[in-house]
Amino acid sequence: MTLPAESVAALGQRVWEVVSGHVLGGRSELAVAAPGACAEAARLRREPLPDAPAADPLLLVDEVGRSLREGNAHPDHPDFLAFVPAPGTVTGVLASALAAGFAVPTGWSFTGAVSSAIESATVRWLVELLGLAPGTSGLFVSGGSTANLTALTAARDALVGTEARGATAYFSDQTHLSVPRALHVLGIGEERVRVLPSDAHRRLSPDDLRRRVAEDRRHGLRPFLVVANAGTTATGDVDPLPELAAFCREEGLWLHVDGAFGAPAALTGRGRALLAGLDEADSVSVDPHKWLFQPAGTGCVLLRDPVFLTRAFGVELPGYLEAGAPGGEGGEVDYLNWGVEQTREFRALRLWLSLKVFGADAFRAAVRRGLDTADDIASYIDSRAGLEVVTGPSLAVVTFRGLVPPARRSLPAPEDTDRMVDEVCRELRSEGRAMLTGVTVGGRRVFRLCVINPRVERAGLRAVVDRVAALWAARAASAERSEGIS
Repeated sequence: MTLPAESVAALGQRVWEVVSGHVLGGRSELAVAAPGACAEAARLRREPLPDAPAADPLLLVDEVGRSLREGNAHPDHPDFLAFVPAPGTVTGVLASALAAGFAVPTGWSFTGAVSSAIESATVRWLVELLGLAPGTSGLFVSGGSTANLTALTAARDALVGTEARGATAYFSDQTHLSVPRALHVLGIGEERVRVLPSDAHRRLSPDDLRRRVAEDRRHGLRPFLVVANAGTTATGDVDPLPELAAFCREEGLWLHVDGAFGAPAALTGRGRALLAGLDEADSVSVDPHKWLFQPAGTGCVLLRDPVFLTRAFGVELPGYLEAGAPGGEGGEVDYLNWGVEQTREFRALRLWLSLKVFGADAFRAAVRRGLDTADDIASYIDSRAGLEVVTGPSLAVVTFRGLVPPARRSLPAPEDTDRMVDEVCRELRSEGRAMLTGVTVGGRRVFRLCVINPRVERAGLRAVVDRVAALWAARAASAERSEGIS
């Protein structure tokens, strides 16, 4: 299957025109949440298998571009403030194309000497950027979920073995869902997973952890793992990493820090202070596709002692691979021995090219801008009548609530205000204006903003908050009128 050279050139040009039109401009005029996507999605699901070639591949590229532009939400949009946005750099997009175009091998250094070297260098740069301990290393994976699974596998094999009899793990109720799922995959049953209630600051309490570990040891269990958060998804809070690290050293436990979202804050002096203790972890997960602005599917797992990756994932090479086994003089890493993938995407090239083109200082400035933007919008929310900040700003996340007008005759039930939060978020999405999510903090639903996107502008963000306030006030007034009628 091939095409004439002139057709390939024309297709490549058209693809770049479609991609660059989106990446380099036009986002502010784009509906962030694609409110009319359901009909298009239904049509695509029903499409029959195409037996004949496309009559005009150029038109097909245009159609795909239109569907992607109009049929999906856009995490790179300045007003996509839900979850953790993914405002990728154009260099990451170009690196993905280069890697795919050259079918770059990355699992085995014999066939991918340069790609392995680039990955090793990029991991080393990332370790330096995050201020982790010298000797820390790891590999690029598909995202935070795979990074957590990889690190927890290494922890299990290092401390309790593959049978994992009695192995028990600990983390707070603010921890990402990928952690209990990884433990399930590893055979650590729910009866040996301790989800501890977070404290008033939504952090894992070292005192509660100490008591629970001691209790489990008395009952013959084998505590082996503590998972700490460096930036929770909901509120951006950070667990007390120095205290947890000291406790884990004292008890012989593995400390894994889930920094998928928040770890890049360490690129700034302020962020590094907030993440004090990150360098004491046994393993760290980080998603460059979040606060390092790379395309989706770019995660990384880092271990203080990467020998535990080899112990967990290393394999004896079959005969057809032995001929290319490295001699060792070049310090090559065969990444198939450090994770579950043999055929791997060349993900490292995205961050490598971005750092080479823009320089690390540009990334430091972009992360600093996210922190400053969160400060600014929190101050603005507090200055407005009818709104108040609930948590943060913490690692570029702010949560806030709408207030009930003081003149209201009766207070609404808590479940009514919870419902209003989600209704306002849905209405914003239906307008295509902005995308926020509601989260539960202290048992109540509140609005959440995550402002890591360096394209977020102060005026635009304040306008989103103003719109939230207007929608909230309208719903509160409507509810009061309904009560008066009843």
